[in-house]
Amino acid sequence: MDIEDLMGRAGSAEDPTANSPLKSLKVDLDFYSDSIKEVAAELIAEGYTLYPIFIAHQHEVHIGEMLLNRDELNTQWSIHVSSFEEFVDRGLIKEDRKAHFIKHFKNTNEYMCVFVVVPEGANFVFYPYN
Repeated sequence: MDIEDLMGRAGSAEDPTANSPLKSLKVDLDFYSDSIKEVAAELIAEGYTLYPIFIAHQHEVHIGEMLLNRDELNTQWSIHVSSFEEFVDRGLIKEDRKAHFIKHFKNTNEYMCVFVVVPEGANFVFYPYN
């Protein structure tokens, strides 16, 4: 899924997603892009994971480790760093969906894998680096 699918595309006054907080996520991901790409490359190079996952949230989450704190950076979204393996261990990616996830995981040199957590739920998106 792409971030535009979560945000909606119309942007008109009648569009319920026009004031979506996910629009601020796009701004923050662009701002964080270089840092996230660097961390993803390090995780892969050090053999920690081939599938880094970044959790974007505006509230408290209990997965991964804090990477970019919105309060410290004066942004709207915080980012935790995690991995495919942690998501499997915690049951967020079910055993029978592992192969599907890996098959659809995009090139880590071009895209960040972001698990976006909002009050309505959560979903994976692949967002291109700057």
